[in-house]
Amino acid sequence: MRNLIAFLQRFRIFLVFALLQFLALYWYVTFLSFPRNQFLTTNNHIAARVLEWEHNLTKHFNLSENNTKLQWENIYWRKREPKFMYQLTRTNVKINDTIFQQQYSYIPAEIINSSVSRRNNYFTLNVGKAQGVDRGMGVFCHEGVVGVIHYSSDHYSLVKTVLTRDINIDVVIDMKKSNMQGILKWDGKNPRYGMVTGVNNDLDVKKWSLVETRGGSGIFPRGIPIGKVSSTEPVEGQALWKVEILFNVDYRRLQRVYVIKNLHLEEQTTLEARIPTDD
Repeated sequence: MRNLIAFLQRFRIFLVFALLQFLALYWYVTFLSFPRNQFLTTNNHIAARVLEWEHNLTKHFNLSENNTKLQWENIYWRKREPKFMYQLTRTNVKINDTIFQQQYSYIPAEIINSSVSRRNNYFTLNVGKAQGVDRGMGVFCHEGVVGVIHYSSDHYSLVKTVLTRDINIDVVIDMKKSNMQGILKWDGKNPRYGMVTGVNNDLDVKKWSLVETRGGSGIFPRGIPIGKVSSTEPVEGQALWKVEILFNVDYRRLQRVYVIKNLHLEEQTTLEARIPTDD
């Protein structure tokens, strides 16, 4: 109490001055319209700025959660796209649940470690066998193909990306028109460019034609984008084109992906195992 009294005695002149200043400003703003309007405008502006800062801060902290929700929404709608389903009825009638059956399921994942500058590049995902991920499953993002699961532990997975020597994904160039088939490769140089091999040079490969997955191996659905044709040149001594493509995905910045599970893959591989070998 003594300290409080001593403080008031010491600063009594300043405290009285501050009180009088406050009363003067209060009466000035209260009884005169112009300063009152100015005060309210400034107060609203400050409040709006504070709310904006709060919104941006909250949005930053909720970014990961919002991205995860968006991944699940993408899975929900992708499951309902006819091109990613198995057609039960082959007649041209209205699409409904009795015609199409779900063939692929999707597991959202996040890349927690990656490389793009090596000859063979791998990504580490934060999902594994506990989430249903297994070796040989395809991986893609909203822009295009990423790679194939090379190994999975209980909670993590390694993805052999398209930026490896022997990725060998079957693809189609210009699916809607010419439907030229080939194999996706990477020469180990630029992570923005790949190439398609096995295309005969008697075919007309047009620049900027869309390159998509063929879907023959059962790893990827048919029609997932990969990139666009950027240039072509003949392979020396062979009747083939060397087709360079610009990847849709910038793998240096990739963060969120989906793992694909083909619900019919076991049936397909079992059937194809019956193909007789040449004696």
